[in-house]
Amino acid sequence: MGNKSAAPVFWGWYIVAAAFFVLAINYGSRYCFGVFVKPLAQEYGWSRSVISLGASLNILIYSACAVVIGRMVDRVAPRWIVTGGAVIAFLGFLLTAQVRAPWQFYLIYGLLLGVGSAGMGVVTVNSYVGKWFIRKRGTAIGLATMGMSFGTISLTPLAGLIVKHFDWRSGFIALGLISLLVGVSLSQLFLRKVRPEDHGLLPDGEVNPDLVVKISTPPAPVRIGFGTMIRDRRFRTLACSFGLAVMVLMSVFVHQVAFAIDQGIGEVTAAASLGVLGLAGFAGQFFFGWLSDRLRDPKYASFLGMSFMLAGLVALLQVASARGLFFYAVIFGFGYGALAPMMPILLADRFGRDTLGSIYGFVTLFLGIGGGIGPFLAGMIYDAFGSYAFVWQAEILVMIFVAGCILTLKRKDAGPC
Repeated sequence: MGNKSAAPVFWGWYIVAAAFFVLAINYGSRYCFGVFVKPLAQEYGWSRSVISLGASLNILIYSACAVVIGRMVDRVAPRWIVTGGAVIAFLGFLLTAQVRAPWQFYLIYGLLLGVGSAGMGVVTVNSYVGKWFIRKRGTAIGLATMGMSFGTISLTPLAGLIVKHFDWRSGFIALGLISLLVGVSLSQLFLRKVRPEDHGLLPDGEVNPDLVVKISTPPAPVRIGFGTMIRDRRFRTLACSFGLAVMVLMSVFVHQVAFAIDQGIGEVTAAASLGVLGLAGFAGQFFFGWLSDRLRDPKYASFLGMSFMLAGLVALLQVASARGLFFYAVIFGFGYGALAPMMPILLADRFGRDTLGSIYGFVTLFLGIGGGIGPFLAGMIYDAFGSYAFVWQAEILVMIFVAGCILTLKRKDAGPC
């Protein structure tokens, strides 16, 4: 006898599952860039700063596009945004495999792939998830963003093996095909509905409308301008703190493998350390999202994550063996897991969910500036001193500042400062 009283699964959880895999493919394929640094340098004789500039441009373009995409998410079904991003990303990877000169690398990997990645990025996906949940928003976004680490865990070793047994061109082509297949199929199947209320549903799958009113905050104005945001102290604090944290994160992702090889650690082991970092981030993304639902103010969950990143950088500075490298990756990776879920959680908590896409797009511009500067600056410092020690020392100071900034975050706008 069937159980007729069983309630159907809330559609929001299908969206979380699809978001998980879209983010896995998008960020996994970009965060394994460190695997390609040495092969590109060896084949073309390009310096670390020349190669890193391509990654920096990719991040900057991604972030600039996120401002436009953030506004689109508040009005357009995300399946079309993700589908378009997947097609462009596929072309970007395919053409990157054919580059012969730095300017080609910048134009294709930096510009074209940056545009495609934005369509499949956290602004699109996490803003969408955030619209479907209120009480369980932290858990839902935490689960979705776990895909970023899952992608790093899965695609970094795969890219490393392809580069080792074939060549770096085959690695880029494989990443492009995976992005196309996963991005298009999942977005068309699951990312079709914009808001739960538009389809007779309530956030969190709630059945009592009165309860939703009680647990929800009044929505912010539907249209909000960049000038309004930049005058808000909360926005400036979040943009500065997370922008600097992403600057640190992306310099580590791009240079970690090359640094490990410089320390005498084998290529496959060095590439595997990114997978370990991703595995730790996988746990962190769920933990910090879950924790934020249980704290008086989610900023304390964010502060804890920044503190783990700081401790990881201290460990990275001491790395001299594979064991030390993996120890660093676990600590830093767990902390970095806080970044992706806590950004939309804090924005929704401070500004409401109805303009989450637009505000997330605005703040992502600053994240991109930080992330774009990070890899290039680290490459320049390496080229100047022949060592990454100064890079890691500077980033330790940056993370001390960032952790302090997070603790100053107010719930209500305190006005210009």
